Amino acid sequence: MPEIYLKKANKTPETGTSETRKIVERMLSEIENGKEEIAKKYALELDGFSGEVIISKEKIEEAGKQVPEKLKDDIKFAHERIKKFAEAQKESVKEFETELSPGLWAGQKLIPIETAGCYVPGGRYAHVASAIMSITTAKVAGVENIIACSAPKGNDGPNPAILYTMNYCGADKILALGGVQAIASMAFGLFTNLPAKILVGPGNRFVAEAKRTLFGKVGIDLFAGPTEIAIIADENADPEIVAEDLVSQAEHGPDSPAWLITTSDKLANNVISIMDAKIQNLPETSKKAAEIAWKDYGEVILCSSNEEAARVSDIYAAEHLEVHTNTNDWYAKRLKNYGSLFIGEETTVTFGDKCSGTNHILPTKGAAHYTGGLSVHKFMKIVTTQRMTQEANRSVAQVAARISRLEGMEAHARSGDIRLKKYFPEENFDVSPVE
Repeated sequence: MPEIYLKKANKTPETGTSETRKIVERMLSEIENGKEEIAKKYALELDGFSGEVIISKEKIEEAGKQVPEKLKDDIKFAHERIKKFAEAQKESVKEFETELSPGLWAGQKLIPIETAGCYVPGGRYAHVASAIMSITTAKVAGVENIIACSAPKGNDGPNPAILYTMNYCGADKILALGGVQAIASMAFGLFTNLPAKILVGPGNRFVAEAKRTLFGKVGIDLFAGPTEIAIIADENADPEIVAEDLVSQAEHGPDSPAWLITTSDKLANNVISIMDAKIQNLPETSKKAAEIAWKDYGEVILCSSNEEAARVSDIYAAEHLEVHTNTNDWYAKRLKNYGSLFIGEETTVTFGDKCSGTNHILPTKGAAHYTGGLSVHKFMKIVTTQRMTQEANRSVAQVAARISRLEGMEAHARSGDIRLKKYFPEENFDVSPVE
């Protein structure tokens, strides 16, 4: 039996992307040509900021004085766990060299990217957790130069807690820039003379589109858009907790999808019946965002079996995926497409978003079909090495020459021929293409 939509979204994550693309392409072109002057023009127009873009040590220290000690303790708590997880990720990949055949060794090296640009959203909310996720992970990877940006609040500059967190986690330079002008400045090396080789961090649709457009000129963590949540739940799930978790992600913004995939008609209707009340009970900023997000992007899908629920979930490939069932282990083994998986009622996206250790910079818009989220490995190039003895050339050079001639690449073949001639001048070799 096909799945039934008890609530269907009016919009999809792709809604409005063409107009966003036009705006971003124009801004990137203007900033690339006009450089710092145009970036500052946009900072003034869009954020009301006319101060120094590079934030001084004095201002960073002053910001730190404004951060309560309890918040500093919480930032330290989150930093410790995220750093520990990143260190474990780094340990999971090793440099090595192995002998593939007598006299032929191949291996891999891990080389940190030289300069990373870390974007930390600072608009609707103060995303201190995003600063920890990106900067800490880059630091653990061994990135030499970490440039961080966050949007200023007028001439007051970026949120003091964000500045404190960026500095605490190891940012080398901090820029008071947001949006497209921030992404462009990091990519083109404006204000720092250090062009970023990779851009990371979440952001609104303009930030996501700027990263997508620049991909190729620079690396990016992943194609990311507005945050998403999907929850797989059965009749054993607590509708109050399920609804609360859906709302928790919808508050990110009016274009944040929230999807419930369930095998229980009763649970589905219970959740639908309490969503509005939970949204209306939020503070005004969160309420406005969640209200529109649930109306335009919220969905409730009723499935006839666990297998169908898993299949639907894999099609959606949600950024965040929670599982609230009495068969959680089965789902954990069966599910294939998600950014990060939260198994059981006891954990939630909020924990991963803020402090539990895994990274919250994750793929959206179906990108979880082919990539995971930000990890220490994104800041490291895994490159290969090769070395050989002259004797090993006896077999390898002949095969390479024959394959090259079969492909019609004579110059390639001759680079093998010349070595055979030099190392084994008295011998004849079969380097003709295989008939």
